[in-house]
Amino acid sequence: MASTDYPIPAYNYEVTVNSTPFAFAEISGLKLEYETVVYKHGMSYTMGPELLYGQKVINTVTLKRAVIPKRANLLSWLQNREKRNVFIKLYNEHGRVLIQWDLLDAIAVKTEMRGFDASSNEFTIESIELMVYDMRINYF
Repeated sequence: MASTDYPIPAYNYEVTVNSTPFAFAEISGLKLEYETVVYKHGMSYTMGPELLYGQKVINTVTLKRAVIPKRANLLSWLQNREKRNVFIKLYNEHGRVLIQWDLLDAIAVKTEMRGFDASSNEFTIESIELMVYDMRINYF
């Protein structure tokens, strides 16, 4: 079997926000979605209605990482209320980019800390939710 026949591992990725690299433990919400429109015309009673593409749905992407002291750049993004471009690259085991997601004009809308538990030895995790105006997916 050729190496192109195997699934891509999900652990080898890089996140860049406005040319600054960031380390995130988890990324979710990378989806591209369109509204659908049901169009009923004069011949719908015999042919059925038509399904058409509507507008692109504005997507919510969540990024999670461990909390490190004196690192508040995600919080400042939310407080400054500015748009930023986020680039997520997924690499193969040889370090070659296979897929890149370009999240254009993303705005931070929410930051959250995972709850604290004295009986656990897990890291404290912070998350940031982004509303993404435009997303492009590039396969290499």
